[in-house]
Amino acid sequence: MTAPFDFAPLLAPNTPPPAVKWTGFPKYNFIGGHNDPKHLPVDALIEAATTVLRREGATLATYGLNSGPLGYRPLREFLAKKLKGHAGIECTPDEILITSGSMQGLDLVNMLLLARGDTVLIERETYAGALTKLQRLGVNAVGIPLDEEGLSLDAVAAKLDELKKQGVTPKYIYTIPTVQNPTGAIMGEARRAELLKLAAEHGVMIFEDECYSDLVWSGKRPRALYAMAGGEGVIHIGSFSKSIAPALRVGYIVAKWDVLSRMLALKQDAGSGALEQMVLAEFCARHFADHVPKLARTLAGKLQTLREALAEQFGTSAEFGDPPGGIYLWIKLPDNVDTLKLAQAALAAGVALNPGPEWSTDKERARCRLRLCFANPEPETIKQGVAVLAEVCRREFGVPLRSANVEKA
Repeated sequence: MTAPFDFAPLLAPNTPPPAVKWTGFPKYNFIGGHNDPKHLPVDALIEAATTVLRREGATLATYGLNSGPLGYRPLREFLAKKLKGHAGIECTPDEILITSGSMQGLDLVNMLLLARGDTVLIERETYAGALTKLQRLGVNAVGIPLDEEGLSLDAVAAKLDELKKQGVTPKYIYTIPTVQNPTGAIMGEARRAELLKLAAEHGVMIFEDECYSDLVWSGKRPRALYAMAGGEGVIHIGSFSKSIAPALRVGYIVAKWDVLSRMLALKQDAGSGALEQMVLAEFCARHFADHVPKLARTLAGKLQTLREALAEQFGTSAEFGDPPGGIYLWIKLPDNVDTLKLAQAALAAGVALNPGPEWSTDKERARCRLRLCFANPEPETIKQGVAVLAEVCRREFGVPLRSANVEKA
């Protein structure tokens, strides 16, 4: 019998550990960016797919669908109109590049701008995927504290001045200004103007991630940083994952052509998935404006269910805000709780959660914090899952001492 080939010596440096084999979703799934299955517009997507394939299906015979390497033109045309009305962004379809999810957008921006040893400023609590990518690239990611409105500008200014004295100019400031992940904060327009001014004074580009900006409960939001800057010195990315469906894997980059053309030269994948783009363009032109507010109302209700369940089961042991949008709640537990250990114990009980250190540049500060995604589970499942989580936390760390249910009894 032939001995197994040992490929371990061939692995590239810094290869991450092997992935765990998937065995299905846990009973109480509070992780990832999954969305509400009942609000996935399946019938309308089927109709859109049928309509667009009958009309333009023959273009699947060519790379780029006769629209060129930037992506399916009707989808870019929809985005140009949507971004103008929603975020104040004035751009042409030729200043939009369709990507395979916003994560490819992150990769392209990083490929264009970063080299090992470079420095970037990033929100102290932020998207774990962005942190992981920077770590693997060997980039110095400097965390900037947040408040209820996002990035602390005093901290940004102080860090930029400190780095300037060291002869270091950050390659970009990465921010999620509209429904921040994981805190849910929305940066006001006055602070956005100050951030743009600071960045311009120091010659630093801003990398604006707006993957959650469609899901604002009020439907009102400040203008995008890209809009306020007229596109100068800002790269903007977004996604359909949270507004329509994460499995479609369709995102986009907005940038001036001199920047976008450079990223297009790096996007050597023969184009992002064509059928998804065609279906989304057909669907969005007819239904996007009606679909998103309905989804947002449902998500707002689920958020309140989660907040009530946490208050009932954890009492004052859990501290959290009331985000104005999005699909996540950022929670602080008592200092003695290690959420990395809690996540392992909870998973054994059927509850999946995101431990705080994975979403922060300050691992020690985030040790007692966690992120819960409330979009996917039904309200009753949210209540049950929080009750199980409280039971596990009590067993492992002694908090909460007892639930509100027990106190009432």
